[in-house]
Amino acid sequence: MNPRFPPKHPIVGTPISITTYDEVQELLATPLTDRATVVAVCNVHSVMTARRQPALSEALRQADIATPDGMPLVWGLRAFGRKQRGRVYGPDLMHYALVDQESTHRHFFFGSTPETLDKLQAVIRRLNPDVQMVGAVAPPFRALTQSEEDEVLEEIRRSGASVIWVGLGMPKQELWMYRVKDSLPGVTLLGVGAAFDFLAGTKRQAPSWMQKSGLEWLYRLLHEPRRLWRRYLWNNPAFLLLLALQVARQRGLRRREM
Repeated sequence: MNPRFPPKHPIVGTPISITTYDEVQELLATPLTDRATVVAVCNVHSVMTARRQPALSEALRQADIATPDGMPLVWGLRAFGRKQRGRVYGPDLMHYALVDQESTHRHFFFGSTPETLDKLQAVIRRLNPDVQMVGAVAPPFRALTQSEEDEVLEEIRRSGASVIWVGLGMPKQELWMYRVKDSLPGVTLLGVGAAFDFLAGTKRQAPSWMQKSGLEWLYRLLHEPRRLWRRYLWNNPAFLLLLALQVARQRGLRRREM
């Protein structure tokens, strides 16, 4: 484990970082020089999917920071005695970094659709007229060919970007960041999923009280039932069961050690 990055604790098989918004933003200012720094935002869906997909599991394990994007992961960290103050939510992390008036970061956006990217950049420009946005690419929804991926990487390099926001959706964004990190030294890759849509206003976020109560999943399920019902009605109960088993197992080990 690199000591410059926050420590992690495994939650249902995925190491999750004990960190804060401020800590992540501070690390943006000091990227690695031999490869890209990788920041993944994790929730119940991502850690449960990682249990079924070894490639995603490895990508999340190798991420320099895997933030607890969802409240259930925060509760999981606290259950193991980790002092996690709250979640580090992708849309809020992105918002804080982009509206920082003192920041000298050069931002690049990769993901979503041309329409969403246009709206996103317009919103950001209103919030922070001095923000440096140096490029945006909305890739096709199919897998990129090698030549197309090479073109994207070259465009990112030419732009001089220091921070690349990746909104390809999970697990596509995590796998892409893991695959290209050695090709983009000196930058930070942040996979933030639906943050593009939330900040652009093309999708509505759950009210703050639902987010804090861990009920954001219910809000999203009510708004997109056909797309999300399998994810939430299976993943959430299974996660809670696995977390309870993990906590019980650790407590049993502690008793035997006493």
